[in-house]
Amino acid sequence: MAELFRMPAVAADAATAVLSAWQVAEGEAFTKDDALVSIETDKAEVDVSAERDGVLLKALYEAGVEIEVGEPIAVLGAVGEQAGDLDALLAELGVGVVAPGEARQAVRRDVPEEPVARPAAAPASGGPDSGGRIFSSPLARRLAREAGLGIETLTGTGPGGRVVRRDVEAAVAARRTQVTQPPATPAPLAAAPMPQTAEPAAPAGSGDHEDIPHTRMRRAIARRLTESKQHTPHFYLRATCAVDELLALRQRINAVSPVKVSVNDLLIKAVATAHTQVPEMNAVWQPEAVRRFRSVDVSVAIATDTGLVTPVLRGIENLSVSAIATRTRAFAEQARSGALRPADLEGGSITVSNLGMYGVEEFAAIINPPQAAILAIGAARDEAVVRDGAVTAAKVLGVVLSVDHRPVDGAVAARWLAAFTEAVQNPVRLVV
Repeated sequence: MAELFRMPAVAADAATAVLSAWQVAEGEAFTKDDALVSIETDKAEVDVSAERDGVLLKALYEAGVEIEVGEPIAVLGAVGEQAGDLDALLAELGVGVVAPGEARQAVRRDVPEEPVARPAAAPASGGPDSGGRIFSSPLARRLAREAGLGIETLTGTGPGGRVVRRDVEAAVAARRTQVTQPPATPAPLAAAPMPQTAEPAAPAGSGDHEDIPHTRMRRAIARRLTESKQHTPHFYLRATCAVDELLALRQRINAVSPVKVSVNDLLIKAVATAHTQVPEMNAVWQPEAVRRFRSVDVSVAIATDTGLVTPVLRGIENLSVSAIATRTRAFAEQARSGALRPADLEGGSITVSNLGMYGVEEFAAIINPPQAAILAIGAARDEAVVRDGAVTAAKVLGVVLSVDHRPVDGAVAARWLAAFTEAVQNPVRLVV
């Protein structure tokens, strides 16, 4: 029997989400746990899987539409079921009739804009005799605002003359064409000399550059990190750790372990050791209190093609180094394939960000709110050090700890960094 498939609440605090892509075509059968649709939230792009076998009878939205949580986005049927009379089926399910050519946008309820005064001779772009109201989809209004277009200047091609996404995109494309093609210059009069004019500036959108539209994730990253720098009082502590023994330990572990352990896995375990020894760092700032956690949950920064994500390793004070390695690799694979769940990205009091594999010696990272700290790790390098009064060569790496001064004082952060450095330089405690 046909049923509505609604936009799921893939993030706890999200009222809307973007339908990134359908993974199943209309009329195509699927089985339980197959990916039906990809959903983009502020934090990640995730695949939503089918709860049972079935067939996608009708997709009610096209890819790229921002949709309210709980809104119907598709009609699903049992295996072998045919759509039949789609209008009757949608009416039976309580969804408005879907117009041809607009089947994937028509179910969203029209939201009228404020009445806009128009010249008497201007054509009505909001639909026939709409009484001054302009019907448009929320996504169309947002795209129009970002492009600097007045919604009242657009001609709607959706049901009832509604302005939809394609209308905004067509207007933007038309404007770009007009800008990049200069108007024809009329022939000058024989008696009039040609005036000297300056060369026009290169228009926006010309061949010398490309404007890449922001994704929802990129906007979220920009907003959150800007808010972090504006509202979180950062302070920074730097340290240099000798890692000769850590590298030797890693070599011995990898000689016998079925799971290959990276330097980053050992450093994450060192973070857990420091959090255990200095529990005041395992906290976040809340409006009414400092929240201190009983388990050590650490975010790991992972770069993907769509942006940076920070899945959380939970309870790592009780995990072996090989278990940390296994979970970190699983997160990396899920992040790059879009299989992370929103729950994987929530929580933690500190993030580990490692750019050492790119040869970066040192950098200061921005705290990922509401966490209290982020540890930036650079590359291991050869450096002359003094040991027992003699100069010798050693492998060292630089770290920078960015700390939120609201829940954590400088002395606490200094004790934490000393505990971390001690764990790195005497790594046997990481495996006992």
